[in-house]
Amino acid sequence: MHKFVAVNRTEITENNIEFFIEETEPSEAIEASGQMLTDSDNQAFVYLLDTGTDYIYVQFGVHTWPALTKALQQKKVPLLTWGKQVMPLAEFHEELWMLVENIEGNDNYGEAFRTAVEQAFHEALASRS
Repeated sequence: MHKFVAVNRTEITENNIEFFIEETEPSEAIEASGQMLTDSDNQAFVYLLDTGTDYIYVQFGVHTWPALTKALQQKKVPLLTWGKQVMPLAEFHEELWMLVENIEGNDNYGEAFRTAVEQAFHEALASRS
């Protein structure tokens, strides 16, 4: 069974963008998978963590999107901190760009999600073209 956890808070400094999960960390070692999905029903981007036998789905809700935008603009690999485990989120930029560009103007994700993504990532999208 897959486990879902949410990013609770973000910290943006000059050098880093860090996302924090504030619940009990898993006993198994986890690593960044380099894969990202969307959960349009819950208006979230989802990054997959690999436990070796299963995936943990980390949800980036709307409240984290300003930090996601900042991460794209800074081109720095963000960090995920969960208890004592701190890991760079591999392929984060490539995956998030692919999703955001695919969502732009595409109602297959649902109009509410598309609109929210277009508004939140407007600046980043404009700077990319």
